[in-house]
Amino acid sequence: MQKVKLDRIDKRILADLQEDGRMTNVELARRAGISAPPCLRRVRALEEAGFVRGYHADLDPAALGFNVTVFAHVGLNSQAEVDLKAFEDLVQKWPEVRECHMLAGETDFLLKIVEKDWDSYQHFLTKHLTAAPNVAHVKSAMTIRSAKNIPGVPIKVDGPEPEEE
Repeated sequence: MQKVKLDRIDKRILADLQEDGRMTNVELARRAGISAPPCLRRVRALEEAGFVRGYHADLDPAALGFNVTVFAHVGLNSQAEVDLKAFEDLVQKWPEVRECHMLAGETDFLLKIVEKDWDSYQHFLTKHLTAAPNVAHVKSAMTIRSAKNIPGVPIKVDGPEPEEE
């Protein structure tokens, strides 16, 4: 991964891409206050440096029939690195699990699971999650509604002035 020092223009580009990954390079350049060719070079450099991991569409789960989102707190019997990695590898195979975070504290992992309905979640829970090797316990918290769901990070655009292009 290349080392890139972010200036105000880079931060503006990242903030705008995070908000709308389909924005044209011309619009992105206009918002950043530079011309299109250097903007494209900056975007490529930011991608190569690993600041931009990918682009995706933000889909509406309910419109697609996924009406249940559950946060599952998972405790393992063993926290040896090999067992933690084995659980993470297993989670990668389950499309229902949209996020997996290892935590410090009494819960080892927090999973965000999206399912069609409560019965589908219960089936996943009993057939896959609680049946998985090394899983000691699972506590489920079903969402009632989401008041805020913003992907990414809170980028502050102020910073050093850009270097000459």
